[in-house]
Amino acid sequence: MSTEAPVSSNVRLMEQLYQAFGRGEIPAVLARFNPHIEWVTAEGSPYPGTFTGPQAVLEGVFIPLGTEWEGFRVDAVEFIDGGDKVVALGRYSGTYRATGRAMTAAFAHVWTLRDGAIIRYRQYVDSRKMAEAL
Repeated sequence: MSTEAPVSSNVRLMEQLYQAFGRGEIPAVLARFNPHIEWVTAEGSPYPGTFTGPQAVLEGVFIPLGTEWEGFRVDAVEFIDGGDKVVALGRYSGTYRATGRAMTAAFAHVWTLRDGAIIRYRQYVDSRKMAEAL
């Protein structure tokens, strides 16, 4: 008899989202965002601020990550189920092209979902590790 709780649909959706991002399937990732998603990146991160809507996230975060970093990875290793909130814990890694410096940095992502769509993202990251690569 298993003592593990079943994985919720929100956790499963987030696992799939990280897998799609890892495969470079950015349109599939953006499709899960509510049209008015609020995307909040950590102060001190390379791309700080609040971005509203999938297009703003694409232009303000995803495109810079894809063009300014070599081999940028987001490896989520643990998911914490909070119902309409899911916390993902993991590590970023990559090499900043302009400096040639590599980094790994721990992160926590807090996702808020409603009706299968992501309405809010909040990033917590060891921004010092990222800044050292810049």
